[in-house]
Amino acid sequence: MGTVYLSHTRGGQPVALKLIRRDLGRDDTFRRRFAQEVTAARRVKGYHLLQVVDHDISGERPWLATEFVAGLPLHDALAEHGPLPLPAALRLTGCAARALQSIHAAGVVHRDLKPSNLMLTESGPHVIDFGIARAADATQLTTSNGFIGTPHYMSPEHALGQPVGPAGDVFALGLIAAVAATGRHPYGEGGGLTVATLIAGTEQRPPDLSGYPEPLREVLTRTLAADPGRRIAPAELAALCERLAGEPLDDLRDWLPAPVTASIRTRAAEIRTPPPPQAPAFGGTTQGSAAFPGTTGAPAPPPPPTYRATAPGERPAPAPAAPAPSGPPRRGRLPLALGAAGAGALAVLLLNLLPLGGDGDNEAEGGGSSAGSATDPATTPGRPEEDTTSPPPTEAETAQEPEPEPYTLLIEAQPFELRTDDYTDVGVDYDEPFAGTDVDDYDALELYLGDSLKERWEFQTATGLASGPTAQECELGSRTNVLPESLDYADFEDTLPVGSLLCTTTSEGNIALLEVTALTPVDDRYDVSTLLTVWEPARP
Repeated sequence: MGTVYLSHTRGGQPVALKLIRRDLGRDDTFRRRFAQEVTAARRVKGYHLLQVVDHDISGERPWLATEFVAGLPLHDALAEHGPLPLPAALRLTGCAARALQSIHAAGVVHRDLKPSNLMLTESGPHVIDFGIARAADATQLTTSNGFIGTPHYMSPEHALGQPVGPAGDVFALGLIAAVAATGRHPYGEGGGLTVATLIAGTEQRPPDLSGYPEPLREVLTRTLAADPGRRIAPAELAALCERLAGEPLDDLRDWLPAPVTASIRTRAAEIRTPPPPQAPAFGGTTQGSAAFPGTTGAPAPPPPPTYRATAPGERPAPAPAAPAPSGPPRRGRLPLALGAAGAGALAVLLLNLLPLGGDGDNEAEGGGSSAGSATDPATTPGRPEEDTTSPPPTEAETAQEPEPEPYTLLIEAQPFELRTDDYTDVGVDYDEPFAGTDVDDYDALELYLGDSLKERWEFQTATGLASGPTAQECELGSRTNVLPESLDYADFEDTLPVGSLLCTTTSEGNIALLEVTALTPVDDRYDVSTLLTVWEPARP
């Protein structure tokens, strides 16, 4: 749902600052639900949690701040070092169950528990990103007869589009326990939507747990029941894991394998000692615009205000606007997202709160506190004073100054085939561009092409028909001539005939135009040939 940066309070406390995606920030329903859910999340107190400390919805991009620890996401630990030893996996599961107990006691449901939302530290695991997924579930910008969350770690009721309660988090934790201990998902290694389909059918075809070790199998049997009412409660699950692990959950000394602990310490050292900033392109000095090794820093914006945490009942003051950095890089060079994908792997170190008035997906990328603009030549030692005043421009010179372009062309009339799959929904990302079943970031998708069972397109961002091929006409059509959240294949010839101009604002805030050039029937579906054009709007 956004990108997370490291920031600090005025007193020096580190916080993880999550800047919500621009398209979600434009939706009033999301903003209202976001405020409600974060307010509830701030009531959560307990062990093995990174608490929400502040939030704001008054700026163009809503944000929230949570406690920060220099840890390693479980997702990264498994990728780098493989499965955890069974005792460590059981202690991880037990501690996470305790965290869920506290979350549920405050009336909050996580709804998106997954390996990247479990942070490993030497002092134990921590659950992050709880209580905010439901806000996105309320907006048509992110749902279209679909769901919010990570398909591999959904409960059956979530995958079926039914209400999700605390038992849904328990099911997700059971799946995490299986993967953490063995590297094997109970529902196989297929694409996200394929796995979600299998999870949805748990009542008719439960997963085969015979290949899991006996102590773990008891945990899986009691967490992965199809009926939410038959799943074990978090408090009971914590006690079960403690008994099976043979160690108290409170004793977490040396609980992780040495290689994982070493990676955690390396990550902490990288955050404490960022590399020196790169020099800005046009003179001046910049401090605090540090990036992690392998990433590219950018000149910092003017000094932002110091972060000040507010009380739960106090409305945060909106931050003043600041000039946005240069245009966003393509995906893959954006800051790594905490919780959303690779929590804890920060690509940018910020020393102050990001100014919220700017726009662009890479606001404050390489940001932080700035030491000022280029040095004043009149005050430079050893340099004579110069007359830096210039005569006012003439009327002719003023008339010749070009107006800034409102849009920057990123992709122009690129052939883009939207082909369906018999058994799996196809995810479509216009910014990449990408259309396929191997999806890495479900938040980045604008469209699902339904399989032979769904027989429809499902729009993940508000999509409409434009009256013309320009960026202005496209943006207007996406807002005023909006299509339903889903479109059945049976209606394609009437709704999307050849020549149709399909427009949307993408997950990265760009304007995308699909010109339909051919409709090819495939059984009861259509493969659609298009020409894709993408513009980046001018940043304020």
